[in-house]
Amino acid sequence: MALKRINPTKTKAWKKLQAHYDQIKNDHMKDWFINDANRANRFTIKWDDFFVDYSKNRINQTTIDLFLELADEVDLKDAINKYFSGDKINETEQRAVLHTALRAPESVEVFVNGENIIPRIHKTRHQIKSFTNKVVNGEHKGFSGKPITDIVNIGIGGSDLGSAMVVNALEFYKNHLSTHFVSNVDGDHVNEILKKLNPETTLFVIVSKTFTTQETLSNANTIRKWFLQSTNEKSVSKHFVAVSTNIEKVKEFGISQENIFPVWDWVGGRFSLWSAVGLSISLSIGYDNFSALLSGAHKMDEHFKNELFQSNIPIISAFLSIWYNNFFEAESEAIIPYSQYLNQFATYLQQVFMESNGKTIMRNGDIVSFQTGNIIWGEPGTNSQHTFFQLLHQGTKLIPTDFIGFKESLNGNIDHHDKLVSNFIAQTEALLNGKSEQEVVKELKYSKLSNDNQKKLVPFKVFNGNKPTTTIFINKLTPESLGKLIAMYEHKIFVQGVIWNIFSYDQFGVELGKQLAKNILKEFNSALNTPHDSSTKNLVTYYKNKS
Repeated sequence: MALKRINPTKTKAWKKLQAHYDQIKNDHMKDWFINDANRANRFTIKWDDFFVDYSKNRINQTTIDLFLELADEVDLKDAINKYFSGDKINETEQRAVLHTALRAPESVEVFVNGENIIPRIHKTRHQIKSFTNKVVNGEHKGFSGKPITDIVNIGIGGSDLGSAMVVNALEFYKNHLSTHFVSNVDGDHVNEILKKLNPETTLFVIVSKTFTTQETLSNANTIRKWFLQSTNEKSVSKHFVAVSTNIEKVKEFGISQENIFPVWDWVGGRFSLWSAVGLSISLSIGYDNFSALLSGAHKMDEHFKNELFQSNIPIISAFLSIWYNNFFEAESEAIIPYSQYLNQFATYLQQVFMESNGKTIMRNGDIVSFQTGNIIWGEPGTNSQHTFFQLLHQGTKLIPTDFIGFKESLNGNIDHHDKLVSNFIAQTEALLNGKSEQEVVKELKYSKLSNDNQKKLVPFKVFNGNKPTTTIFINKLTPESLGKLIAMYEHKIFVQGVIWNIFSYDQFGVELGKQLAKNILKEFNSALNTPHDSSTKNLVTYYKNKS
């Protein structure tokens, strides 16, 4: 059954939200805190090891109540049921969307075209476990009899970003294997990785659902050619494995049947790290930790599926995002993790958000008359405090920001962690309150500046505050808690797409450039002249004329 087609702007709740926005748009949050001693508690969700404080947002209880009405009008509950039950909610590609099934326990049943897919999923998980243990324990040997020391993941987009982010985030839990990622078709990128490797002790994981992706296959063939400079083709099967559906193409490459790991068409690339696409994660941190990552995601799935909307972390997060995007006209959101381990987290979220909800057509085929999608960006704190936080505090743009922090340090350096967390908390307070003219005048009185210079400086040191933040405080960065965090944002994306009445799980927008690149590539090596605009024609000519 299809998702319902309801234009959100035509609902009663949306019109009420617009009127409500007009009433409170100029209110300052710090006044709300003064007038409501219980505000922080009212707008905080405590769940498992998560403490989510969204009280520093430009909302009141009426805002939440109206979004709950909106969720009812667009029948969000029905959409969630279809999301988890295998309905083909990716209608434009006639596919179910079941990355959630990848982390479900064996006791669950999920049907696609009449087949319970859970046994197949767990068969693949057992295959991942067995292979991981052989490599990590040194049982899987290279062509010269030496154990594997390095893993290279060859993929792009969803076949790279998720795994790379998780491996980086869970570096504390890594085993002795060194993990590398090759994604960009830039030959310099490939060659810099190869300089670090010994062909005798390196395992290559080629991740491509179709085994036809240009960037991935170009890199894989370049690496294969480099590898064969040291050995013969029989050795390929010891050093190359694949995650793919194209069995014949993989075999032609030289990879043996037992080293092909399946993926399915109901797993979108950008949501696929939970599948065999995450093989490099399992190899890097061990299968038990990979399993814990999946277990954490499943716990968030259960929370999202079963929790009341008013205390449901992904749903509230989606409400806030729509509130700022569609009413305050804030086009971007910042993600600031106060952990260097999460330095690729915002990059990963850029893909899953912007590839999912960057759409202009509603589910009924009409052009949207409102903003969809959000520009997602960010860097870890405290580094980001010394780069773009000036714009957050005193710039002209409203940028709602998620602050992600952890109560415990992994390496136990309490002094450093206290300083890190003090900044994590202080920045949300500063963005809330700002600094008034009176505070600046009082502060400058103690400076050595003349009275005239003090007066001139006052307006430059004032900032208004009232900048919205959500604080996601987690006990500790573990494989399980990271799984929960990633799944939380996945479900937020889903809720946004349901309310915006768009399809979140196709990505036709990335195809056109690829198609045109194939035509241009043919022109580089022939006299072929494809029709182009004058700018593109000049660029092709300039490149071909290398003399």
